[in-house]
Amino acid sequence: MSTNMDRRQLIKKSLLMAGGLSLVPGLVNQLGAKPINSCYRRPYVSDFSTILDGPKVLKARLFANENPFGPSPKAKQAIQDAMAQSYQYPFMFARDFMQTLASAEGLAPENLLISAGSSEILLAAAILFSQKTGSNVVSADPSYEDLPATMEEMKATWKKVPLTAAYKLDLDAMEKAIDGNTSLVYVCNPNNPTATVLEIEQLKSFVDRVSARVTVFIDEAYIDYLPDPKANTMIGAIKQGKNIIVARTFSKLHGFAGLRVGYAFGQPDMIKKLSSYTTGFAGISATSLHAAMASYTDTEFLKGALEKTLASKNYLYSVLKAEGYEYVPSSTNFVIFPLKMDSRQFVAEMEKRGVGVRFWQFNKKEWCRVSIGRMDEMEAFAAAFKEIS
Repeated sequence: MSTNMDRRQLIKKSLLMAGGLSLVPGLVNQLGAKPINSCYRRPYVSDFSTILDGPKVLKARLFANENPFGPSPKAKQAIQDAMAQSYQYPFMFARDFMQTLASAEGLAPENLLISAGSSEILLAAAILFSQKTGSNVVSADPSYEDLPATMEEMKATWKKVPLTAAYKLDLDAMEKAIDGNTSLVYVCNPNNPTATVLEIEQLKSFVDRVSARVTVFIDEAYIDYLPDPKANTMIGAIKQGKNIIVARTFSKLHGFAGLRVGYAFGQPDMIKKLSSYTTGFAGISATSLHAAMASYTDTEFLKGALEKTLASKNYLYSVLKAEGYEYVPSSTNFVIFPLKMDSRQFVAEMEKRGVGVRFWQFNKKEWCRVSIGRMDEMEAFAAAFKEIS
């Protein structure tokens, strides 16, 4: 047997020990997996072209919904401690990490897929659910575009459903948009870019009705910013056997946007299907895995980061009110508000003043989305904003 085959069998065996097939990458788990589309371009990346072409140094980096207060000191220490053995594949530690995440939610490791950020899981879902010719995906508009836009690039139809008057997802209208060709319903809750959140009982009722017909993908990237994430997650529906996927990420409150750790819960069969199109834990560095384990239980740091986020957000509210601007009340670490000028011009003028923000155009209005930063960053935003508002 060749060295490559020895290594392949070792990896497969170790991954099976590490919590079942949910970790097995497609090239190892199923060499005969279904052929996938050759399109790998991430459509939403084009939205960052102005950011990538902009100044390298900013007074306030408020365009990417990052947490400027993290990672925690414990996570940083875990990275240093993990360096000594980072020459090893972290098979066993990945197993322990998965067991910790699954146990915390009352589920088994077979219900769980971990990856290098939630982006890989979104891509895997796009590949999986766009394979059937003529399929479509239903999502709110505007909402986070990564998954549905990728499906559209893969020749699926993207059915966009406008938000309610309160800028929340219109679940009734989304349900009506579902037809016999709908392969997936994408729900971002809390929603990006509007920062609004659904009533949990309304969402549970929607899932009860819809998931019997079609898979529902619920993106909970920002759920840690809610006062009671446990009361607002849909992970409980997985315990009830519902046909849903719930994606989470360490990129926001944990401050891991650059460390890349994400995960998803679902029924074991669904996790197996998704894992065919991801690298699973193999795409996460040993240092990031150890940091994530440390951060997951560092409730004191997370509480402090949330409190500082709320303080900066309240400051932003006061600035907008003082300048005569309305805003959509936020349940996340960003705020969106309508502008009184062209949104692209506004972003360019703010950038000239060392402040990076994002623009949107919907409901026949021009919008700015501001990520919540440190207080010094919010003060830099305020100074620039007052000059051009």
